[in-house]
Amino acid sequence: MSSGLQGRRAVITGAGRNVGAAIAERFVREGARVAVVDIDPSAAARIAKELNDQYPDSAVPVTADVSSPQEVQRLVDEAWEQLGAVDTLVNCVAITDRPHTVLDLPDELWSKVLDVSLTSAFLTTKYLARRMVVEESGGVVLHIGSTSGMFARKNAVAYPAAKAALYALVRSLAVQLGEHGIRVNTVSPNKVGSPVGSAVEPADRARRNLVGRACTPEDIAGAVAFMAGADAGFITGTDLLVDGGALITSGD
Repeated sequence: MSSGLQGRRAVITGAGRNVGAAIAERFVREGARVAVVDIDPSAAARIAKELNDQYPDSAVPVTADVSSPQEVQRLVDEAWEQLGAVDTLVNCVAITDRPHTVLDLPDELWSKVLDVSLTSAFLTTKYLARRMVVEESGGVVLHIGSTSGMFARKNAVAYPAAKAALYALVRSLAVQLGEHGIRVNTVSPNKVGSPVGSAVEPADRARRNLVGRACTPEDIAGAVAFMAGADAGFITGTDLLVDGGALITSGD
């Protein structure tokens, strides 16, 4: 077992299912304590209970809408109260505007997708980093990107725009927080687990990569665990692409 996360205290948003739940499990398995954050209180409670049943006193459920500044501030206060000084943030929250195009995308859905998929990254980093700076102990911030932010989509416009903007945001965050010992990066999957906004993965979901299998939430959890740990201590302001080679097949 790796000891890179032993004793860490992490806030993991979107942890009620899919990639976020897998990351929470990987963190506690490696000795961290986590705040399982989700907008759905039952999902947060369920995952936290499953983790605590297997790894006692490893997880606390927190309900929050991370697109709301007030909710994020409350989340930070609650996480600090229950875990102690938090040193790691993993933000997995996103929604999509699929299957819309620019011709029929409702204005309010455009705004909601950007709020949830991009503004949440700004808010969670802002309010958690402020507390990390006060602690003067450094920290790690990771946001889940997507290959959708790296190429054009026929069936969505707000989601790829949000994910593309996330990469620019993370670079600026890394520059601004580096002097405080806080590393900021992204980890980017391609078609992992169930599609954004869906609870179940379609059995016939089309994929095209070089590995020849589906990306799993556990694949992303392993990459996040590496990027959060000491072995990645010299990595900041960049992206770890975990796509099975999907991007480089696009020219076939």
